[in-house]
Amino acid sequence: MARLITAPTRFTHEDWTRSNLTKYANADVERQQAERLIKESDRLKDETAKRTEKTQRDVNKKLEQRLADIRYWKKELDDKLDGLSKEIENLLAFKQRVDKALQATEEPLHIARMCLANREKRVGIDLVHDDVQKELLKEVETIEGVQALLKRTLEQSTEQLRLNRKAKYQLEKDLKDKFGAQTIDEYCENLRNNSHQIHFNDGVAVVEPNSVSPEQWVDFSNDNINYAERERMNSVDLRSSIDGLLQQTSNDMRKQVDNTNVAFANRIWECKDTKGKLEDNLNKVITQIKEQEENIATLQMAIQAKEAPMKVAQTRLETRQHRPNVELCRDPVQYKLIEEVHEISDSVAQLQARLRDANSSLKGLVRNQLELEEDIAVKANTLFIDEVECLGMRKSINIQNF
Repeated sequence: MARLITAPTRFTHEDWTRSNLTKYANADVERQQAERLIKESDRLKDETAKRTEKTQRDVNKKLEQRLADIRYWKKELDDKLDGLSKEIENLLAFKQRVDKALQATEEPLHIARMCLANREKRVGIDLVHDDVQKELLKEVETIEGVQALLKRTLEQSTEQLRLNRKAKYQLEKDLKDKFGAQTIDEYCENLRNNSHQIHFNDGVAVVEPNSVSPEQWVDFSNDNINYAERERMNSVDLRSSIDGLLQQTSNDMRKQVDNTNVAFANRIWECKDTKGKLEDNLNKVITQIKEQEENIATLQMAIQAKEAPMKVAQTRLETRQHRPNVELCRDPVQYKLIEEVHEISDSVAQLQARLRDANSSLKGLVRNQLELEEDIAVKANTLFIDEVECLGMRKSINIQNF
């Protein structure tokens, strides 16, 4: 039993002293290390606090700069949107002008076509392809050309309005996004370390894969602005061409309508002058017919007046043939009576020939009278068509400037 119990180790005084010195040294080392760690911790805390403050100031500065950039581009977009919106309104007004101008061509075109249709009712020799007909055809061609030009301009205006609205939509969408970003960044700018809204969000310190670079961000808005400006300028150019086009088409139609009216006036004057001359000739023919009828009557009376002298001469000759025997002499009386019969016969023949000529002339005069009356009726019909029907309609033609 005594062998099983081991006596505690016995140390010397030197061991005891060395152990105490070792513990003193170890404690001093640990204390110095702790002091260095505390100093380093204080330095690190101060350094990190300053770095965090500096970084937060930098972030605040960046937010401030970012907001300034957003406000700048937002103003640029706002200005461009305002200009484009006004341009859309202006182009709409010009489009309405073109539409009104196109509608206003319907009545002049209808009247010109009606004039052509009415003039087809001319008859006889008056159904002529005259200057009025040429000017009316040219007028129809001019108005139809103006209509085609205005319709094409309407299509261009509609397409340009579509492009303007597309550019406006892009600006509005960009502005909406800018407003959203501005609201978010202003909220972030106002956050402080003592704000109630702050909280931890793990996993947010990453770059979003669908994010863009600042250069791309600037280019996006710049492209939208450039596109909007390009379309706005195209719209301005289109309005300028529309303004000139409306002026030119109005001038062209007005000039052609004036030319047609001048042709009508000249043709009506010519037709009236011709009709007057025909009426003068008709009056002369009628007078001549009366004179010829009187001439025929006197010729007939002259022929009839030769009957009695012829009867007398022939009776004398026939009676003297009954003279007896030698008394049946060819005396001067006999020869004179024979000469008288021949003379009266020649006179009657001449008078009858002249009567035939007079009757033929009368027939010619009557035929000419009928022709003149018919031609006067034709001219009167033409004058009614041109002066009453056509010019009556054309008075309502009013070529306006739109």
